[in-house]
Amino acid sequence: MRSILVAAAVACVGLASTPAWAESMNFKATLSPQEEVPPHPDLKGSGTVTATLDTGTLQMTYKVQFDGLTGKPVAAHFHGPAPVGKNAGVQVPVAGGIMSPMEGSATLTSEQAKMLEDGQLYFNVHTEANKAGEVRGQMMKAM
Repeated sequence: MRSILVAAAVACVGLASTPAWAESMNFKATLSPQEEVPPHPDLKGSGTVTATLDTGTLQMTYKVQFDGLTGKPVAAHFHGPAPVGKNAGVQVPVAGGIMSPMEGSATLTSEQAKMLEDGQLYFNVHTEANKAGEVRGQMMKAM
């Protein structure tokens, strides 16, 4: 009888220490000068952002590629909460040098993760000539 109780206790401890299964969610954005607010119809920059969110740890990893900017990028950020056509403050700054291609990660707050999941975060790249942002794209769930 005692060995059955010990086995049951070991099984319970094993189940209690099993991590909850987190989901990975994928997101993407197409960077364009026409998406900036106000838009830059005469500029030719472009790019893409892909991101993955681990819903258990709220760790977001991202990859950014861009080209055709008017000059060297001076900043890049995830902004929100804002729908397409609206501006908002910085939510997640990009650490390190701003270059293409670049990769990074950040641990989001639960509010920032909800903004990302709801399509309320956008990414933009700033240049000296366009300090408010030269290319921008809304982060949307990737299908």
